[in-house]
Amino acid sequence: MVNRIVTGAHYGLRDWLVQRVTAVVMAVYVLALAAWALWQPALGYDVWTELFSGNMMRSFSLLFLLSLFYHAWIGVRDIVMDYVKPAGVRLLIHVLVILVLILYVIWSVQILWGM
Repeated sequence: MVNRIVTGAHYGLRDWLVQRVTAVVMAVYVLALAAWALWQPALGYDVWTELFSGNMMRSFSLLFLLSLFYHAWIGVRDIVMDYVKPAGVRLLIHVLVILVLILYVIWSVQILWGM
């Protein structure tokens, strides 16, 4: 009998699927933004300001950033679980990464909506 000690591991389809979905969201955002930029005759501050003044683009940008942060969390978590063996150090790294990502979410909202 195999005695497996699970310390925060997620085995299964969920994380794999979330990484794929967030990657698709990020790819669509980058391609849409690149297509928009190529379509513009000139890019200046006023053009970028106009683009990000609408709630649609702000929401799409926030969705991109949330996807990026969640995608990063899954990747960092998996790397830490694979290479950091002491459970206490692993927990500390996980907590620090989670706190930094939460701060990034707050900062993103402040930037996008100017709060």
